[in-house]
Amino acid sequence: MNTAAFIMFLVIVAATLLITYWASKKTTSASDFYTAGGGLTGWQNGLAIAGDYMSAASFLGIAGMIALSGFDGFFYSIGFLVAYLVVLFLVAEPLRNLGKYTFADMIAVRFHMKKIRGFAAFNTIAISIFYMIAQLVGAGALIKLLLGIEFTTSVIIVGILMTVYVIFGGMHATSWVQIVKAFLLMGGTFVISILVLYKFDFSITGMFSHMITATPHNENFLNPGIKYKDGLDTLSLTMGLVLGTAGLPHILVRFFTVKDAKTARSSVVYATWVIGIFYVMTIFLGFGAAAFVGNSAIIAQDQAGNMAAPLLAQALGGDMMFAFISAVAFATILAVVAGLVLTAATAFSHDFYNQILRKGQATEKEQMNMARYASIGISILSILLALVARNLNVAFLVSLAFAVAASANLPVILYTIYWKRFNTNGAIWAMVVGLVTSVGLVLVSPNVIHPEAGKAIFTGEPLYPFSTPGLISIPLGFLAGYVGTLLSRKKTIEEDEQASYDEILVRSNTGLDNTV
Repeated sequence: MNTAAFIMFLVIVAATLLITYWASKKTTSASDFYTAGGGLTGWQNGLAIAGDYMSAASFLGIAGMIALSGFDGFFYSIGFLVAYLVVLFLVAEPLRNLGKYTFADMIAVRFHMKKIRGFAAFNTIAISIFYMIAQLVGAGALIKLLLGIEFTTSVIIVGILMTVYVIFGGMHATSWVQIVKAFLLMGGTFVISILVLYKFDFSITGMFSHMITATPHNENFLNPGIKYKDGLDTLSLTMGLVLGTAGLPHILVRFFTVKDAKTARSSVVYATWVIGIFYVMTIFLGFGAAAFVGNSAIIAQDQAGNMAAPLLAQALGGDMMFAFISAVAFATILAVVAGLVLTAATAFSHDFYNQILRKGQATEKEQMNMARYASIGISILSILLALVARNLNVAFLVSLAFAVAASANLPVILYTIYWKRFNTNGAIWAMVVGLVTSVGLVLVSPNVIHPEAGKAIFTGEPLYPFSTPGLISIPLGFLAGYVGTLLSRKKTIEEDEQASYDEILVRSNTGLDNTV
């Protein structure tokens, strides 16, 4: 057991629990629990968004992906960053103006049928769980490496902690844990980047020249094609990453934690700057790990490469730096999983329980209690799924969540805001087809079924050739929404006219009459 790492882990846990205790005193209503009462400022929410977004996939998965696959790993950094332009220009303000607590609230402003809210809530829970699996896999590998605790036990420990944050602190605790984590992660990544540059005499060109001979891939390390040999596979990955953020429920819900659309927009700007700087630094993490740790050493610790960043910290700064970076990675995971659990629990409590089962009549205390019960159930399910996916790279696992979000949620969001003819039938078609095709294609892809034993969960010939489903599932999600709308019966169209598109257009741009 690494004693320094263990102490730093304890410090991180103690600090986050203190934040949770403080936040619990401020969480007295459903609004406080779901969205921190809408009281965060632009910079606070921007840092919380960045803290939520810079997940284990970013810090652990991308560093490992670049170290092992070179330029192909950097596709993740590019996709994650560019995605925020879609959020900024198309989604952030309309979503804040139309919604209240959840993604389903925004859809329900235009379509009042309960089945719409039910499908939207189900998609929210499914996407949150997919994303959560990645964080738990990263946590299990990290704690096993540092403390010698078995993977299963490690995942259970993190699952318990994330549930505690949500049950007692709600969105207040989750937001401030994410803000603190953003500072820690940026600071730790900056220090490592400086150490890597120091090794190359602060010469960027010298670093790139060295990488030509630093790995078994030689000059191919700096070119695409090591991991994604098919251009269509690369396109599929990029589509999911760029379009997926705008449909991720745990990112969308952050726009309800501020007072108005102007603040929501400013928070995206703050987040984009922080995230942009961070993803540029992932180049130094990946290149440094490849040069100073080595592919064989990285793979020896974790087959998927998820421990590349902590191992780089140890190689450059010794055991204390290793302990600090590992503790930061742990804080990263805790912050993200808390946000994911809260988002999924909110969807269940507010959308399923209150709006559908109780017809909007549940008291705030009943909603908060149900959200806490849901947090426990969602955490247990996520832990079980993480144990099955323990050998998969966390960056890939997150890309799955992005693909589902882009396929099932984004078409509904954009059609709701920008297409006058869009109706209930089209919304249901888009959500169902997007979810089923994206998940279905992954289950028959090389990531789950691989010809070589040990490369995936099952051994065999995959039915779908690409590693991510976006190339097929995203266009199908948009097409399903379009076709479903055109094939709607007249009765469905008349029902949807309860809320005119003109009203939606005004509210999405101005925020007037922002009630759900």
